[in-house]
Amino acid sequence: MYAFTRDLQSLWSSRRLLWVMTRREIAARYAGTAAGVLWAYAQPLLTAAAYYLVFDVVFAMRLGEHAPTRAVGTYLIAGMLPWMAFCEALSRGMNSLLEAGSVLQKNALPPVLFVARSVLASTVIHAPLLLALALLYGAHHRFMLPVVALVPLLALQLVLCLLWGYALAIFAAALRDTVQLVGFALSVGIFLSPVLFPVAMFPASWRWVLWLNPMTPWITAYQSVLLQGTWPLALNWLIAIVWIALGAMVLEILLRRSRDQLVDWL
Repeated sequence: MYAFTRDLQSLWSSRRLLWVMTRREIAARYAGTAAGVLWAYAQPLLTAAAYYLVFDVVFAMRLGEHAPTRAVGTYLIAGMLPWMAFCEALSRGMNSLLEAGSVLQKNALPPVLFVARSVLASTVIHAPLLLALALLYGAHHRFMLPVVALVPLLALQLVLCLLWGYALAIFAAALRDTVQLVGFALSVGIFLSPVLFPVAMFPASWRWVLWLNPMTPWITAYQSVLLQGTWPLALNWLIAIVWIALGAMVLEILLRRSRDQLVDWL
């Protein structure tokens, strides 16, 4: 893991520069708008409000007995917001090197800085929304101790997006079709996760397919904490670590093979 460790050291030694770049990234995304960064919260908040109004208030739809909650809108919000945070962080991380190509060709900066900037900026924007869910949902189970599991879950999700976002950024630099393929995978991936329906509703013989989605352990963990006030299952933590370890191994291989050609590809 020499190449990956070297990039981690570069991130740590440039941590102040990374934070400045992250703040500028957030400001640049909403430059020229009156509301500024508030636009980042408009879509997820309006989506959550629509789910609650349509499914819980207007139609009063209910899930089955084995669901973590009976209210459909409440269930959708708990899974949709983490999924939206994952998709944005991964997509921005994947495109980060392509967008920074001209800068990297003129300056000897480590490429990982630009990936980390994009992923961290998306996390800074969405993390408050996920933590706000703890305040809204926690009242239903009296803020039981498992709510603290949200902190390591968010940290691990950041690591997941950084690893796979960096790996996909290298793929995208070598083959531009990666952007379209990943975009399609993310649009389909929501149907192969417990975001729209509980795991119990998926055919038992095909439930293993859900675990091919890297966000499944996180989504089910968030649902356990937010909807039931219980600790995530050990299986959730185990599979989450497996996805992170797999991302680290893939990234190490890509870094070793692309180190000399990466800037030229951009």
